Amino acid sequence: MADYEHILYEARGAVALITLNRPEKLNAWTPTMEDEFIAAVRRAATDAAIGCVVVTGAGRGFCAGADISGWDRELQGAAPRRRSNMLSEAGSPEVPIALSQGKPVVAAINGVAVGIGLTMTLACDIRIASTEARFSARFVKVGLTPECGSTRYLPLVAGLPNALFMTLTGRIIDAQEALRRGLVEALVAPGELLPAALKLAEEIAANPHEAVWAAKRMLHMNAMEQDLRRVVALESYSIRERQTEPDHREAVRAFMEKREPRFNQDG
Repeated sequence: MADYEHILYEARGAVALITLNRPEKLNAWTPTMEDEFIAAVRRAATDAAIGCVVVTGAGRGFCAGADISGWDRELQGAAPRRRSNMLSEAGSPEVPIALSQGKPVVAAINGVAVGIGLTMTLACDIRIASTEARFSARFVKVGLTPECGSTRYLPLVAGLPNALFMTLTGRIIDAQEALRRGLVEALVAPGELLPAALKLAEEIAANPHEAVWAAKRMLHMNAMEQDLRRVVALESYSIRERQTEPDHREAVRAFMEKREPRFNQDG
């Protein structure tokens, strides 16, 4: 069992629960949290028993954005401290890439989701939120521009007009407006959020793991692909691959035998 400082990782059957765990700071994002989060997403991806991941925050916040405490020291000439790769000059792409390539991810947004606390959820596959959650792409408010792949994912998730509104205003919006603007798929009462997210994740994880994972990766790859021939070629290749796998054969047998299929029995 790996030890983490700023996250928690728990396997609940076929679902991995990753919790951002700095509740006293509203789970503000740190370099340590980033490294651990990427490691946890990849850990779930390499665990054959895991079919879906849920990401949430400890306490009353999901993630209040980057922890910028101490940045003012640099303005006074002090040596810069280590920042998250997301905020480095190079602009690390590893968080959205890890999410897009990993197992399906349900974001259970339990509270404030600001900056990277919003943008990292856009690279997740499904977002549900507490009715008490709040959202903001506040980068312009601190003289910065969006990151974490959000200039791709925010228009894909919410549409270009909503992406422009959120990005150019930096406004904080409530959960109902987030639902109207397409940032989340559903709202639930605070006490029901994690059970609802886990139930959804369990439904996904009950399907054939390899087929679900392959479908997710293709959707992330093909969403912006301009070459339709490449899209259908990748789909055809994936179907042929799935036809060789035990879960497809089990589905066919179950149909012929008029019973429910028993998936994910080989690993």
